[in-house]
Amino acid sequence: MSAYGHQMERDFSAQSLLSREDTGTEMGSSYVVESGFYMTSFAATIFIAALVTVGVLLITLLVALAVMLQSCESRSKGVVEIEKVSYSYHYCKIFSLHGELNSLEAAKVPPVCRSLAIQYIKGGEYARDLKITMQMIESFLDTVSPSHEHLDVVLMDLDDILASYPRNSNRLMHQFNQYVFGKTIDCIEDAKYLKHLLTLDLYKKLQSRGWPLILLSRKREKQKNVTIEHLNSLGYTGWSSLIMRLDSDMEMDTRKYFSRQRAAMKKEGTQIISVISSQMDALTGSSLGRRVFKLPNPLYYNFENHVESWKLSH
Repeated sequence: MSAYGHQMERDFSAQSLLSREDTGTEMGSSYVVESGFYMTSFAATIFIAALVTVGVLLITLLVALAVMLQSCESRSKGVVEIEKVSYSYHYCKIFSLHGELNSLEAAKVPPVCRSLAIQYIKGGEYARDLKITMQMIESFLDTVSPSHEHLDVVLMDLDDILASYPRNSNRLMHQFNQYVFGKTIDCIEDAKYLKHLLTLDLYKKLQSRGWPLILLSRKREKQKNVTIEHLNSLGYTGWSSLIMRLDSDMEMDTRKYFSRQRAAMKKEGTQIISVISSQMDALTGSSLGRRVFKLPNPLYYNFENHVESWKLSH
């Protein structure tokens, strides 16, 4: 090896020793260690579980908020519907009263009131009101007794009696499968049949307690024989008097007609203790006696002619 080569080797060795002393490392060269995040499998499991839990809680919160909003909307809608029904009910209640006072025809009754009248029957409220009214009549007449010095009578609306009996006594067994004004006809027949049963029961109870009963009708005197046969077939017998309209009375307003008949009874010495009817024309005017009783009268009662027409056309 030449002298120049030996010299280069010595220089290289010297530099290597100096480098080892400066760095304090065995290699004497510098290097960079890359930084990172180390996690055990247990810690990773806990971390993932926490993320899932937070996610579930967020979803639950969103669902709860959605349900609350929907509930609030439904409640608000329900309040509006209740207010609408309540308004319709009160409106129809007032309309019914004025309709009876003015003898309005069925064609003038608003559709919403027809629907409520049918619901009044189907919901059982009519039956309840009818039974309560019958109890009130019995309770009052239990507190008084017929006089032995003069004739005390109870006036009953004959047309109520005849109208309350359906043509088919088995209507209660029928399904609600016929419709008029979009509602069932059969529930009307059921209501009429119930009224027939309760009215007949009241009639017999009053008779058994000694009350003379006078039946007053808006129909012609010419129909009297047929009417008597009909009453007998229904179980109404033993009345004190049956009054029907003469031909000369047919043009007279029914309110005036009833008032005139009551006034004539009073003039003859007959004392009217009570008047029972579902129609306002029989319960207004003079000489009404000590107590008047109005039987519940759903608006359907004024639809009878329309119902019969509908049946004939179908």
